[in-house]
Amino acid sequence: VQLQASGGGLVQAGGSLRLSCAASGRTFSGYAVGWFRQAPGKDREFVAAINRSGSWKYYTDSVKGRFTISREDAKNTVDLQMNSLKPEDTAVYSCAATLANSYPTSSKNFDSWGQGTQVTVSS
Repeated sequence: VQLQASGGGLVQAGGSLRLSCAASGRTFSGYAVGWFRQAPGKDREFVAAINRSGSWKYYTDSVKGRFTISREDAKNTVDLQMNSLKPEDTAVYSCAATLANSYPTSSKNFDSWGQGTQVTVSS
């Protein structure tokens, strides 16, 4: 499956952005999907994941209560709603997918990766 992340941009602290991960080549419905981010000079960080049915969602502690992951299989997309953004959320955000892992929480669990989208939060 091919993935493409979109929706990034420049926003002030406290603002919101909605990222979208679109799949092509195959239907998204059989995949668990995750979001990751990488800030300059830092390692890639897990942000959130959702299982195939949407019944399980997992977030890294730093985004709990602010970010929400959701999926719309009819549109072949998985979105990340980001509220109350902070300057430390600034990073390139990428999405990834896996058929093999039902509850992925690490980059090693994913086998398909998309291009990232830049999110910049100004103070």
